Amino acid sequence: MAVATAAPITAMVGNVPIAIGFGNGSGAPAGYLVATIVLGLFGVGYAAMARHITATGAFYGFISHGLGRVLGMASGTIITMAYVVFEASLVGIFSFFSHSTVEKYTGISVPWIVFALVMLAANAILSYFDINLAAKVLGAFLVTEILMLGLMAVAVLVHGGGPDGFAVSSINPVNAFEPAAGVGGAVAGIGLFFAFWSWVGFESTAMYGEESRDPKRIIPRAILLSVLGIGLFYVFVSWMAIAGTGPARAIELAQDSSTSSEIFFGPTRDFVGGWAVSVFEVLLISGSFACGMAFHQCASRYIYALGREGLIPGSEGSVGRTHPVHGSPHIASFVQTVMATAIVIAFAVAGMDPYIHLFGLLAILGTMAILIVQSLCAFAVIGYFHVSRNHPETANWFRTLLAPLLGGLGMLYVVYLLWENRSFAAGAAADTLLFRLSPYIVGGLFLFGMLVAVWYRYRAPERYARIGRIVLDDTPESEPEAEPSIK
Repeated sequence: MAVATAAPITAMVGNVPIAIGFGNGSGAPAGYLVATIVLGLFGVGYAAMARHITATGAFYGFISHGLGRVLGMASGTIITMAYVVFEASLVGIFSFFSHSTVEKYTGISVPWIVFALVMLAANAILSYFDINLAAKVLGAFLVTEILMLGLMAVAVLVHGGGPDGFAVSSINPVNAFEPAAGVGGAVAGIGLFFAFWSWVGFESTAMYGEESRDPKRIIPRAILLSVLGIGLFYVFVSWMAIAGTGPARAIELAQDSSTSSEIFFGPTRDFVGGWAVSVFEVLLISGSFACGMAFHQCASRYIYALGREGLIPGSEGSVGRTHPVHGSPHIASFVQTVMATAIVIAFAVAGMDPYIHLFGLLAILGTMAILIVQSLCAFAVIGYFHVSRNHPETANWFRTLLAPLLGGLGMLYVVYLLWENRSFAAGAAADTLLFRLSPYIVGGLFLFGMLVAVWYRYRAPERYARIGRIVLDDTPESEPEAEPSIK
């Protein structure tokens, strides 16, 4: 589920060309290597906390325990918003790929909103049932994505690379901080930001703890395997794509959006065969669907987590309930479907483009929120183990102090990169009102969450006491009167 949320094929074909053409050039794989190290450090502390706190709220619950209920509520507010808009964002890119691919192979031009509504309906149906059904569907899509990306990369490796061999300089970490050679205006920070952006979603591992057989063992492993597994795969695939194309040629192709995909399609065509390019195009559709579906699951669980703690007025008997048979947060899932559908229809009515506006603008809005919360979560690990002195048997100078500190500082650097390069990331949508309002939306919702927590503290102390405190098992962190959590 977590790897599907990261969407490997979309991350590679969508983000790597931008990093090559406008960021760190042929050093883009080195940027992914740097991101793997930073996120790996974050993951070490995140996994340590997951061994003791198993909660559907994940970030929200962790920050509540490590930095206090006020920051926890604020973080829960903006992270919920992030996952809500991420589904709509992925609906946009799914619709874009579906529209162009169907038109290419059939000559029939189907309006993108049709594909969008089909995806929203499919997400709603699959999310109603047990999580294992969604996991199987996403797993099938994910395996085909990884196989095709891996096939291209291995084919280049077996053939000894491309016109310049293996282009070993592409994985030299120093080159992650160098701008693309010969490209005026290229900024290495853009390459690094798009590398980090490719991981968004891996943190969702922790929110499935209540639905796994042995969360104290499975979830920490899943966190580290997701971070490091995705990272090493990204480094290898992006490196082989550049090697197969040739570093200079890759930078040239990446300058034009109409040719940028050839960085992957070219080596695939040359070393695997033309049929594989057609499969690639179909997988871009299924990969974006899998990613959007995974984000739907994330949003539903955050809405459910806030609802079952009574933090959404009147929600204990509605969005705070699970299905009696399937164990899914079915009502919260329905609420998420309604919100995502309303967002998508609003963009369609406004005449906006599914890729430039719906995907691009909402991806930036959600990423801005998730990176801030991710940074806070790293520092929450330190607060939980070393300030509040919980579980001294787990506390460790590296695992729960140095690693999360370095990871948190690295995440703050990525927030800075997003702020500095937000206009570039938005592209043609940078002149829209939503783009200009994005920082204020994130900041405003964060402040709103803090004010709600403070209000509960003085006016509804029983609700304030429950913020982030419903966890899976009967531990000091759990809420005694908690409703049984997701099966």
